[in-house]
Amino acid sequence: MIQELSYVGIASPRAEEWRSYGTDFLGAMLTEDGPDGAVRLAVDDINYRIAIHPGTEDEFRYAGWGLANETDLRAYVDQLTEQGIDVQWGDARLCRERQVAELAWFCDPWGLRHELTWGKAALPLSFRPGRAMKGRFVTGGQGLGHVVFEVPDIEAANKFYSSLLGFRLSDRIIGDSFHVRFYHINGRHHSLALSQNPGHIGFNHMMLEYEEMDDLGTAIDLQAAHGVETMQTLGRHTNDLMTSTYVASPSGLQIELGHGGLVVDDLSWVARTFHKPSYWGHKRPTGRTSRPGILKALD
Repeated sequence: MIQELSYVGIASPRAEEWRSYGTDFLGAMLTEDGPDGAVRLAVDDINYRIAIHPGTEDEFRYAGWGLANETDLRAYVDQLTEQGIDVQWGDARLCRERQVAELAWFCDPWGLRHELTWGKAALPLSFRPGRAMKGRFVTGGQGLGHVVFEVPDIEAANKFYSSLLGFRLSDRIIGDSFHVRFYHINGRHHSLALSQNPGHIGFNHMMLEYEEMDDLGTAIDLQAAHGVETMQTLGRHTNDLMTSTYVASPSGLQIELGHGGLVVDDLSWVARTFHKPSYWGHKRPTGRTSRPGILKALD
């Protein structure tokens, strides 16, 4: 019953750098700070979808998943509770901070926090890109974009997210050194992906999709002026056909900036297995060997 990836929250000692990074480079709109001074960014008429909280270290805080209404939220919480998931209801203060009508939250088996909400605040015709753009970000019924988590055991994670939470498999990519599963909850090819990384758990990247290829190209042109490092060069994925590049952010995680992703239809969609992630491109710059993302080693 989850309808969309609604919002994402991280923490960082470089939160302030997101004011210019988010607007002048990404093209998002700066909105009112959170109660703790969190930098908030809008990518559409939803009041904000990305929050960067002040923190002593780079840290994933939460992913917010939107449901259609209060009836769906309460039914979904009841369903999760019956399956043994410890779901807590957020208080009025937390709902005001997230700007939602109601909120419940839980942590997955590896400690990643997920918030379930309905009624995210919005103001029609309020979005103004932070830089000149030909189009907008692809959101609407497809939600914010997608997030990718690294998990130590892909089969256990698949059981939790698919069987218990109801994420629907779009396809998977399996190679000699990687195993990634992709899940949809609406027309977007995937709002969630899980990548196996034994011994680690964390937030690998977040994807934002531009309506227009020219706006992706402009972002690539702006990288040098803003000192934004390329993590993977421009390329096209095999499974969702997204043309994209991966860039560094001020806070550890990488951002995938894309255009032209597939839209899936559950009535006709058949999950496939791919053995390489890209038709072309998506190369790591010479000398880059470290894994991007906000990761932590498991004890």
